[in-house]
Amino acid sequence: MPEGHSVHRIARQFARHFLGEPVAVSSPQGRFAAGAAQLDGHTIVQSRAVGKQMILEFDHGLWLRIHLGMYGAWDFAGEIDVDDTLASANGRMGQTAQRGTVVGSHEDSPWSIGAPRRARLRMSESEKLGAELETFPPEPVGQVRVRLVTPNTVADLRGPTACEVLTAEEVDRVLAKLGPDPLVDDVAESEERFVATVRRKPTAIALLLMDQSVVAGIGNVYRAELLFRARQSPFTPGRDVPEDTVRELWRDWVHLLTIGVETGQMLTMDGLDDEAYARALASRDDRHWVYHRTGEPCRVCGTAIAMTELGGRKLYWCPTDQA
Repeated sequence: MPEGHSVHRIARQFARHFLGEPVAVSSPQGRFAAGAAQLDGHTIVQSRAVGKQMILEFDHGLWLRIHLGMYGAWDFAGEIDVDDTLASANGRMGQTAQRGTVVGSHEDSPWSIGAPRRARLRMSESEKLGAELETFPPEPVGQVRVRLVTPNTVADLRGPTACEVLTAEEVDRVLAKLGPDPLVDDVAESEERFVATVRRKPTAIALLLMDQSVVAGIGNVYRAELLFRARQSPFTPGRDVPEDTVRELWRDWVHLLTIGVETGQMLTMDGLDDEAYARALASRDDRHWVYHRTGEPCRVCGTAIAMTELGGRKLYWCPTDQA
């Protein structure tokens, strides 16, 4: 599932390319036809991400809310800012099966994570990134729930869990249910809110980190990696986790989320040399401490990484370092 860093990257792409001019909104698949008709021809005036929620405000007071869920993704074409991560995913943002970032894959410019260059690109699973568009916009590919088109850029959404038109009041109700997001809320105040919430809960800390009402944006990958980096047992009730550790978890989330937005990858291993860093960008196998490493030796102590089901999701941890 796309975690908070992906959603923030998507919101920033919309802010760069879709604000300030009328947008043609349609539903090639047909499942969002009524919602598209409410938005078609209006101008996007704001693009926001909070945790895993993305919302686009239109000039007539309605909003488009997107939650990508397990399978949702956006595909972009036209004049769009591209870095190596977006290039490596063929223009897809969201559900990418954790495709790696290949250094130098954006051939139009020298490689630079966090400093994308603009290019006119065709981006789809069936054509190579960088192929010039013969017509614009290109024909939809696959089951496109909603398509947004400006004179220069097109974005296609497939497979979201939620795609709906809301009023401002309805948006406020959605956001009020979310925990703090360090890229949206005051970081210091959010830390206090997070610590207070966790420290009064009898629920296991591993479940609390995935609870979007406790903290917004953390998913299965970041949950496992944050707990390992803190050397914290995932099964300890939140109220029994030392306050210093809870604060460490929050501050580490701020750190890792910032890296994720900049690079487009959930890089959770610090202190890598240039070669190891390139490998980590390119491959999940070289990127994480415990996530998806069941039975493999812990990178610190050599103990086999364990996995169990918790709250309907796979939980990875080191039984020795996180005893």
